[in-house]
Amino acid sequence: MEKAALIAAAIVVALMFVLVFKTVRIVPQARARNIERFGRYRKTLEPGMNFIIPFVDRLKPLIDLREQVVAFKGQPVITEDNLVVLIDTVLFFQVTDPRAADYEIVNYIQAIEQITVTMLRSVIGSMDLEQTLTSRDKINTMLRGVLDEASGKWGIRVTRVEIKTIEPPKSVVDAMEKQMRAEREKRAAILTAEGLRQSKILTAEGEKQSSILRAEGDRESQILRAEGQAQAIGVVFQAVHLNDADPKVLAYQYLQTLPQLAKAQGSTFWVIPSEVTTALKTLSGAFSSESTSPPIPQAGPGEATAALPGDGTPQPAPGANGETAKRV
Repeated sequence: MEKAALIAAAIVVALMFVLVFKTVRIVPQARARNIERFGRYRKTLEPGMNFIIPFVDRLKPLIDLREQVVAFKGQPVITEDNLVVLIDTVLFFQVTDPRAADYEIVNYIQAIEQITVTMLRSVIGSMDLEQTLTSRDKINTMLRGVLDEASGKWGIRVTRVEIKTIEPPKSVVDAMEKQMRAEREKRAAILTAEGLRQSKILTAEGEKQSSILRAEGDRESQILRAEGQAQAIGVVFQAVHLNDADPKVLAYQYLQTLPQLAKAQGSTFWVIPSEVTTALKTLSGAFSSESTSPPIPQAGPGEATAALPGDGTPQPAPGANGETAKRV
């Protein structure tokens, strides 16, 4: 009897353990789980410890409430100018209603993929290739609005849509590369020309400033030289007037400057001023005054020249009537 009681107790403990295991359900954080009772939706289990009725309530698979990422690769899309491009998209979404995500759609990931492709073809079909390549933000905004509206009834919120790559046909890629190469060469030629122009402008500005400074230096030099000459002339003039120089010395100095005038460059023709004759007369008068002999008078017409005696004293000559002329 005791053995049978032990076996019965063990069976009861096992049943209780199984009952507890079936009754207590732990749901992780950011997860959810739907409960069906007799095949009908009963409730959604929240994260933490939950209790259910064993063998009556049936647990559905866990639903992730975190933001999820789905990438769709190589979706062929035709643009407005009839070019087929392959577009890779990345979709970010989050389940907001576990009940709708479980009962309103069979496979919400597949549904999101198909509606993304449909909306992508609708949006890209209204744009040409150039707009498609340059309007990614516009395409992302349009896709996000359409997908969020369409997936709202499934308990899903589309948070972000990004176009990862847009791959045009190879012929279009080659043409675009040639165009970009030509644009780069054009910009390089323009920049080179701009550099040369700036270089020439700066060089001309430098030469201009150099010429201005050189001219200013020459002007200052000539002004200083002229001022020096003026001061020297003033000093000489003052010395001449204060010392009452002899006219003979001045005449001699005046004659000494004539050879210097003749040696000057380009002096193939020069004019002798009238003061030269005055200087010559002054100089000749100076030398004639130094002679002790008086000048010998010339005989007039019909008169004889007086003879000089041995002592040099002139004697009167006989007149026309045989008389000796008297010396006045």
